[in-house]
Parts: sequence; structure tokens; C-alpha cells
Amino acid sequence: MTNVPAPGVDPPDRIELRGLRVLGTHGVLPEERDRPQPFEIDIDMEVDLRRAGRSDQLADTIDYGAVAEAVAAAVAGPHVDLLEHLADRIATAAWEAARRQSVPSALRRGPQDRDRGESAADPAGPPTGPDQLRPAGLRVLPSPVPVITGITVSVRKLRPPVGVDMRSAGVRIHRYPDELAAWPGPDRGGGGRSTPR
Repeated sequence: MTNVPAPGVDPPDRIELRGLRVLGTHGVLPEERDRPQPFEIDIDMEVDLRRAGRSDQLADTIDYGAVAEAVAAAVAGPHVDLLEHLADRIATAAWEAARRQSVPSALRRGPQDRDRGESAADPAGPPTGPDQLRPAGLRVLPSPVPVITGITVSVRKLRPPVGVDMRSAGVRIHRYPDELAAWPGPDRGGGGRSTPR
């Protein structure tokens, strides 16, 4: 029996980032504001990876390195009280980093073109790869970066300030792009904040 998705439902391809560790000053207690502590983050980005699976081109997927850097900067950023708020900040940072990506056209050249330092459009050399039927002098625009349709963030405090032996405390959230773009939280110029706990 083959696995066939329900009509109108795409299979849930994902890019997964696991165990990103960053120091941050987040938490309700005064010492958590002053002393950095380690946070561990996992991210699942739901995105259609079929085109990248066929092309083997970075332009057809999301650069997870750029996403990881944006997430690290979000965790190292200004203090927040709640892990819930930090997770939302991380989800927004990851989504915006993926949305901003643009891959230089040099990455779409064939290996021979890179070795010679020539563009695939150079009529002096044989074109390679997907550009082989392109007329000389015509510029190829990068493929649009795939769209994230959902993002799951897990963020864990690895040294929770509690009076029992506990390895970590954390939250896990799932967001859709329209929620991330529209949320008017305190980091994005909006009003109020959640009551600390």
C-alpha cells in the first residue's frame, strides 16, 4: 500500500534544525536578567522540497545556515520574561530570514563555468546544466525561494532556576506565516505583554 496524501493536502516536507545552543538573558528572576544562560532550540520549517530534491540547487531551497544565524541573534537579543514570547520571536526571525533569502546567480552555474570563472551565458564556453538552451547574454533570475507554510519552534532553558533536579524547561509552538507577519508583540512595536510566571 502506498502513502498517498489526502486530496488538496501536500505532504509535510520539512527542514529540521536540531540542538542550536545560544546564550541569552531571559527569564522572570532578577539573576536571569544579569547572567547569560544556555538555551537550546529546535526548528521545523514546513516547505515543499521537491524542486530542490530534483535540482540539487541551493536556489531551490532555504539556506538553513542563514536561518540558524537569525535565530541565534534573536536569542542573544533583548531580554524577555517568558519562553513563550522568546519562541514567538524565534519563529518570526526564522521566517523572516527565509523570506529575505536571495541566491546569487553564480550559484546556478555549472561546475565547468565556475572552474573557468565564466558565466553560463558566456558564448565562448559550452553551457551546462539547466542553462544549456538559454541564448547567450540572457540573464537567468534565481528561482523563488520556497515558501514556509508552517514553522514549529521548541525552546528549552537548560538550567531552569527551580528547586528540583530537572534537565530542562521549555515550550513548543507552531505558527503559520500570516500569524508571524501580523502579530503586534512588544518586540514589533505593539502593546502589552503577557503576565510573567
